[in-house]
Amino acid sequence: MASSVAELIADRIDAMPAGERRAAQTLIASYPLIGLKTVADFSLQAGVSSPTILRFVARLGFQNYPEFQSALQDELAAQFQSPLSRAVSPSLPGRGEASPMLEATLENIRETFRHVSEKQMREIVMLLSNPRAKTFLIGGRFTDPVASYMAAHLTIIRPNVFHLTGQESNWRDQLIDMGKRDVLLIFDIRRYQDSLIRFAEKAHQRGVQIVLFTDQWLSPIARFARHVIAGRTAVPSPWDSSSALFVVAEALIGEITRELEADSARRIREMENLR
Repeated sequence: MASSVAELIADRIDAMPAGERRAAQTLIASYPLIGLKTVADFSLQAGVSSPTILRFVARLGFQNYPEFQSALQDELAAQFQSPLSRAVSPSLPGRGEASPMLEATLENIRETFRHVSEKQMREIVMLLSNPRAKTFLIGGRFTDPVASYMAAHLTIIRPNVFHLTGQESNWRDQLIDMGKRDVLLIFDIRRYQDSLIRFAEKAHQRGVQIVLFTDQWLSPIARFARHVIAGRTAVPSPWDSSSALFVVAEALIGEITRELEADSARRIREMENLR
C-alpha cells in the first residue's frame, strides 16, 4: 500500500522550510479537508503564498495539485469504509506459504515504524516519564484494549496513571483533574468515534498535552494533538487491525521503563513484596 499524504509529511517535514512546514501543519490540523480546497483557499488558511503550497505538494512527490487532491480524495473515501464494504473472499495459504493476514500484519508494523521518527518517539517517552504529571489513557470501541494494556504497564513503572472507562459523562468528570502538565493518550481509528473527538477538544481547551494513536488516514483528533502516531491498520479482512498500535505501545513501555530505570525497579520490587 502506498504511503498516505500524512505519512509523506511525517517523513519530510523536518526538511521543509518554514512556509511549507506551516502548510503541512495546517493540512494535518484539518486533515484531509483543507487539501481538497483550492490552492488559494489552502494558502489563505495556512498564511503562506500559493507558490509555497505548490512547492509543498511537489516536495511530497506529487506532479501537480490535482494529483495531490486525488490522493486525499481516495483517503477520505477509505476513512468512511464500513466492515461490510471491506469484505474480502477468504484466502487460505498454500503449503509452505505464510497467510495473507500474517504478511499484511508484519508489513503494517514495518511501515508504521518506518514513518515514526526516533525524535518523535523520544519526545513522547519524555512526556510520559514525568511522574509528577498525570497520564490518562482512553480508546474507542475497538482500540480501548490497547489503552488498557498500556495503562496496566505504566501503572507498574510510574504513579499517576489513569485509564478512563465507562460512559462519556464519566470521562468528562475527569477533566476537572486535568491540567497543562498532564498527558492524554487517545487511541482512535476509522470510523472515528465522535465522543472521543468531543472529549479531546475539551481536554485541549484545558491545555492537556494529547498524544494520538490513529491510522494512516488520521482521526480528526489530530488537530488537537501535540504528537500523532499514525499506525497502519488495513489487512485482508473486513476489520482493521490494531497490531501495529500494540507494538508501538510496547516499544514506548520499554523505553519509558528504561528512562525511569531506578524508580521503576523500586516500584516493581515493592509491588512484588506487597503481593
